[in-house]
Amino acid sequence: MIIDFILPDIGEGIVECELVEWLVSAGDSVVEDQPIADVMTDKALVQIPAMHNGVVDKLYYKQGDIAKVHSPLFSIIVEDEVAVDKIEQASVTENNKDNSATRSMSSQTVDFILPDIGEGIVECELVEWLVAQGDIVEEDQPIADVMTDKALVQIPAMHAGKITQLYYAQGDIAKVHSPLFEIEYLTSADEVTDSKAIQTDRDTRQVESESINAEKNINTEEVFRAEQPSISEDANVPAPQTNKKVLASPAVRRVAKEFNININNISGSGKKGRVYKEDIYAYISDSKQKEAHKNSVTQTGGTRTEAIKGVKAVMAKAMVESVSTIPHFTYCDEIDLTDLTLLRGKLKESYAKQGIKLTLMPFFMKAMSLALIDFPLINAKVNDECTEITYFNDHNIGMAVDSKIGLIVPNVKHVQTLTIVELAQEITRLTDDARSGRVATSDLKGGTISISNVGAIGGTIATPIINKPESAIVALGKLQKLPRYNENGEVEARTIMQVSWSGDHRIIDGGTIARFCNLWKAFLENPTLMMMNMT
Repeated sequence: MIIDFILPDIGEGIVECELVEWLVSAGDSVVEDQPIADVMTDKALVQIPAMHNGVVDKLYYKQGDIAKVHSPLFSIIVEDEVAVDKIEQASVTENNKDNSATRSMSSQTVDFILPDIGEGIVECELVEWLVAQGDIVEEDQPIADVMTDKALVQIPAMHAGKITQLYYAQGDIAKVHSPLFEIEYLTSADEVTDSKAIQTDRDTRQVESESINAEKNINTEEVFRAEQPSISEDANVPAPQTNKKVLASPAVRRVAKEFNININNISGSGKKGRVYKEDIYAYISDSKQKEAHKNSVTQTGGTRTEAIKGVKAVMAKAMVESVSTIPHFTYCDEIDLTDLTLLRGKLKESYAKQGIKLTLMPFFMKAMSLALIDFPLINAKVNDECTEITYFNDHNIGMAVDSKIGLIVPNVKHVQTLTIVELAQEITRLTDDARSGRVATSDLKGGTISISNVGAIGGTIATPIINKPESAIVALGKLQKLPRYNENGEVEARTIMQVSWSGDHRIIDGGTIARFCNLWKAFLENPTLMMMNMT
């Protein structure tokens, strides 16, 4: 039997992707889960596996073509009798509809198979279900947040339907190519409408019930759920505004009801104060933190143990490998940023009107890129056997970001080709993505040198660990107003920053890092010199 493989939803909002490479050819025999193709979305490189054993019959796209989600990607000749029987049975079930009914009423319950969500990813942590069993969902509606060892990924619904089963609990480890949830496809538009009408009616009754409860002064915030901790009465929660109708969809009101939360207490982030699910989750999280803080103050003794997972686990392994295989040495210096901070201060407001956030980081990166031209060894890597050095033409400068999922290091690509304004825009994009936990895999790969801005939090001197396989990293200390002698021997206040370099001592010596730092420092202390060297 010849069947088409339909390209599934492979990411939130993804409707098409580029066919990067076919890993098989027409006529090849393949086994279930064997990689068939690499496709590139606007977020990550995704590998598409075979769904059955068989022989590849036809490849519908050429390398470089744009493939559409929900369209055939390739066809396969299925030879396994058991698989053929299942496919035929599914086809028979779909075709055996009741033609005598006044309208078509059919459904099909299927498992959503967790796809490859990143290169080398074989499992992920189920961070949060965004729906509940029994919910009616729309195509592309977010179903769950899962955490890989690289980023937070949102899994969407592949079709409209009804959630019939969730296979994992929050915090469980889900396996790629295994069922994540079960959904009942509602193949009749009338059925979807009817189901939503029923749900809307339920939500209307819920709103009426909330109003009655409010009149009776019933406190619906005392409990989230039976298994959830209570919201403390001293959590500075505003009193219910029962005389004001809150804007919210039925689905959002249902979430509030599930957690026994009075939706009138929530400040909506949408237009005209519309409340979204994210507002409810933020409200719950804030209440939990306040309760946890209260408990930590009032309770003594005891311990709490939690697993090291996700990005934190990956960072731990990477740091151990880096310090155990790379001989680190640290070099410290100070930079007078008085002139640069004055320049930025003059430009900051005008660029802010254009929607551009101008920090000092674009200047640090551009000055570093200019210095790397004369010191290519700092922008290189050495193999594990220390027999080869690879020099990078591109300056892909990483920046450590303290995100909600842990420390991650996205990098700005091709810094040598970008202007200060272009760097500012790219740094803002990467920082926003990283802090939300949704940074693309491609933004985390390919770095050649890194910057850690620990001074944004505090501290002056650090001993940063190299982001292997890179060969150098610098930690920026906090800006300080300190007394320094000017050229006339007079003491004046200057804006000073301490910087700490760590280098791979197998290929970089102290003299090289010192001379490189001096050039980088010269560009930063004299912005005019930096501008003159920019092409």
